[in-house]
Amino acid sequence: MNTPAPALARTLTLRSVVLFGLAYMTPMIVLGTFGVVADETAGAVPTAYLLALLAMLFTAHSYGRMAAAHPVAGSAYTYVRRAVDSRAGFLVGWATLLDYVFLPMVIWLIGGAYLHARFPGVPSWVWITAFIAVTTALNVRGIKTAERVNDLLMVFQILVIGIFVLLSLRHVVAADGAAALASTTPFTGGATTAAGISAGAALAAYSFLGFDAVTTLTEETVEPERTMPRAILLTALIGGAVFVAVAYTTQLAHPGAHFADTGSAAFEIARTIGGDLFSSVFLAGLVVAQAASGIAAQASASRLMYAMGRDSVLPPRIFGHIHPRFRTPVRNVLLTGAIGLIALRMDVATSTSFINFGAFTAFTFVNVSVIATYVRERRRGAHPGVLPYVVAPAIGAAVDLWLLAHLDGRALTLGLIWLALGVCYLAWLTRLFRTPPPELAMTEDERQPETV
Repeated sequence: MNTPAPALARTLTLRSVVLFGLAYMTPMIVLGTFGVVADETAGAVPTAYLLALLAMLFTAHSYGRMAAAHPVAGSAYTYVRRAVDSRAGFLVGWATLLDYVFLPMVIWLIGGAYLHARFPGVPSWVWITAFIAVTTALNVRGIKTAERVNDLLMVFQILVIGIFVLLSLRHVVAADGAAALASTTPFTGGATTAAGISAGAALAAYSFLGFDAVTTLTEETVEPERTMPRAILLTALIGGAVFVAVAYTTQLAHPGAHFADTGSAAFEIARTIGGDLFSSVFLAGLVVAQAASGIAAQASASRLMYAMGRDSVLPPRIFGHIHPRFRTPVRNVLLTGAIGLIALRMDVATSTSFINFGAFTAFTFVNVSVIATYVRERRRGAHPGVLPYVVAPAIGAAVDLWLLAHLDGRALTLGLIWLALGVCYLAWLTRLFRTPPPELAMTEDERQPETV
């Protein structure tokens, strides 16, 4: 008699998944990257976030459709594989690894940058290493442990954001009167251009990474067909509303894009609006936010690698392993932590843009997957709606491609090199594309792998 292999535990509710997505997105990240986006847009950060939100809502709709149709771990990798083609699915999964696997690195890099700005005597590598050690330990212990810690960290993070907004408004009223609170200047900037807004939106979209990541928790979610679509849209809408509101009030308090250091601009603004005491509170909030986001991002990355390892497109002995006690993909968690050490050699702007190459590639193909599902269902004699299955995903794909084209040139180059490596690996895996990539057999409800 064979013993069933350890599987992921189904324990998460709608509230848990939405909070996980918001923790992944990190509401405070709008402040963490404020200087970088302000520099790109010449002081029109809210407009960049509005454009990014528009793009993400169309794509979030597509993720919801595909999550309901395929309630398994794997996210874009699984959706494209099943709706379009197994080879295309592999390449999308490979590109998505840039997003999921390297995103924790960016999160830890931002946290380290702010702590180093506050405590210049302590090297950045000390802070980055500390972030990696804590989040890795929590994710090894299990998703419920990570969830409980995330809930506490989110409460403190939201409190700090609220104080930051109130102090920004007080600063504006004291300087220019209450009438200055209603202004279009934060949306237009001093000398912004359409190209600058596009580039800023491409960077701002980094902040939205999280609404899609919740799909990697599908096999740990109760009633995923119903819960996942709702969680995806709620995460995108709540996060987007916070980003636009915080960006607006912050841009009011600090018009333009001139900072001593764009990588830690919000710390400079916090000191201006609240003095040294609040700047210390703000720093604590940002550190907490990065810790929460790091936990969520590392958990998602490990689940994507688990899905690809379970399918044997990555070595299954390493990536498809679930720890029998913790019921987590421990080896993937540890690998993601090790990859995070690359942050010691990168800067915020380049690494953020680099991550977005994988994200926009995945977003585009998830939209394409919805259209492919429409075509397949029509051939079967069904009549899915044209608006939700063709028009909305087509708009989402077009906007995602537009944002992809406006990424930093170095990010595009690195992303294309990574994709080329994926094509070479796929050629080896499929004997020069003569056979499909391997895939794990699933039960009819596609929720748990078959055991033989």
